[in-house]
Amino acid sequence: MESKKLLREFLQYVLLNICGMIGLSCYILADTYFIAQGLGTNGLAALNLAIPVFSFIHGSGLMLGMGAATKYSIFRGQEKQECADRTFANALCLTVIFAAVFVLMGIFLSGVITDILGADSSIFSMTKTYLQILLLFAPAFLMNDLLICFVRNDGNPGLSMAAMIMGSLANIVLDYILIFPLQMGILGAVLATGCAPIISVCVLSKHWIARQNHFHMHKLGLSANLTKATLSLGLPSLITEIASGIVMVAFNFVILGLQGNIGVAAYGIVANLSLVVISIYTGTAQGMQPIASRAYGLGKKDELRKILRYAIVTILLISACVYAALLLNNTFIVGLFNSSRDMQLQKIAESGLILYFTAIPFVGFNIVLSTYFTSTEKALPAQAVSLARGFFFIVPMVFLLSHFFQMTGVYISYPITECIVSVLGAVLYLRYGKSS
Repeated sequence: MESKKLLREFLQYVLLNICGMIGLSCYILADTYFIAQGLGTNGLAALNLAIPVFSFIHGSGLMLGMGAATKYSIFRGQEKQECADRTFANALCLTVIFAAVFVLMGIFLSGVITDILGADSSIFSMTKTYLQILLLFAPAFLMNDLLICFVRNDGNPGLSMAAMIMGSLANIVLDYILIFPLQMGILGAVLATGCAPIISVCVLSKHWIARQNHFHMHKLGLSANLTKATLSLGLPSLITEIASGIVMVAFNFVILGLQGNIGVAAYGIVANLSLVVISIYTGTAQGMQPIASRAYGLGKKDELRKILRYAIVTILLISACVYAALLLNNTFIVGLFNSSRDMQLQKIAESGLILYFTAIPFVGFNIVLSTYFTSTEKALPAQAVSLARGFFFIVPMVFLLSHFFQMTGVYISYPITECIVSVLGAVLYLRYGKSS
C-alpha cells in the first residue's frame, strides 16, 4: 500500500512538472516557429546564436531555486522551520545580486557577447537586439525560477505547472501579435519571451494570497553557509541548462565553418526540438526532487531507491516514444520550421534529427541521476555528472569527430558524449548513491 501511495505521489509531481516544463520550453520553440515564418533563415540563425544566453539565465535561476528549495525540503523533513525560512530569504538575496549582474551585462556588454557568439554582419543586429532585451528581463526570469521551485517544494506542484503553462501561452500569443500584426521582428519575439515570466509570477502569487505557503520571509541577509549549500546543490541544475548552451556554441562554431548560416539554421531546428525533450527530462527530475529530498530528510532509504527507479523507467519510456515519433515524422517536423523550403536546410536538419536524438535516453538518465544526487546532498557526484556532460567531453568530441566525419561527426558527438557520461554516472551511483 505504501508503494502504491508513493507511486501515485511520484506520478502527480512528475506529470504536473513535465507539463509545466514543456510549457516553459515553448518560450524558445514558439520563437523558433514564428521567427522562421517571419524572418526566415537569418532570423533562425540569429536566434540560435542567442539561445545559449537564455540557457545561462534560466540555468542561474534554477541553480538558486533548486539548490535552495532542496535544502528547504530537507529542513522541513527534519522539522526545522526557522532554517527553512532563512533558506528562502537567503535565496531571495542571491537572486537580486544575480539579476543586477545580468542587467549590467545587457546594458554594457551585449555587443561584445554577440561578437563572441560568432554573429556575422548579416545577423549581428538581430542577435544583439535579442541578447540585450533578454538580459534586461533577467530579473523576471530569475524570480520566476526561484518561486516555481519553492512553490513546488511547498506542496503545490499544480500551481507551479499552471504558472509555467500560462507564461508559455502568453508568450505564444504575444509572439504572433508582435511579429506579424505589429511587424516588430526579432524585437517582438524577445519582448514576448520576456513578458512570459512576469505573467507566471503573477499566477504564483496565488500561493501567498490563498495563504497556502509554509515558507515565510525571514530577516533578509546573506548567510555564508546557506549560500554555499544553495550554490553547491544548485550547480548541477545550472550546468544541465548551460550544457545545452555550451553544446550549441561549440556546434555553431564548427557548423559555421562547414555549412555557414544555413547549417546553423538547420542545427537550430534540431537543437530547439532537443530543448523541448530535455525539458521533459528536467520535469521528471524536478518532479522527483521534492519527494526524494523529503525521504532523505526522514532517513527512508528504501523509499529513495524506489523513487529513483520510477524516474529511470519514466525517462526510458518517454525516450522510446519520442524517438519513434521522430523516425515517423522527421520530414514533416523539419518542414514546419523551413518556411523558405530550402532543400539544403531540410536535408541537414532531417539527418541531424535522426542522429542527434539517439542521445535522448542517456540524456534523461544523466539529468535524473544528477538531480537524485542533489536531492540527497551528494553535491560532488552531482557536479561530476553535470560537468562531464557539459564541459569535459562534448567540446573536444565535436571538434574531433567533425574533423573526420563533417556534419555527421557533429551530430554523433552528442550521443557518444552522453553515453560515456551515463557509464560514469552509474559508477558514481554504485560508489555514492547506495549509501543515501
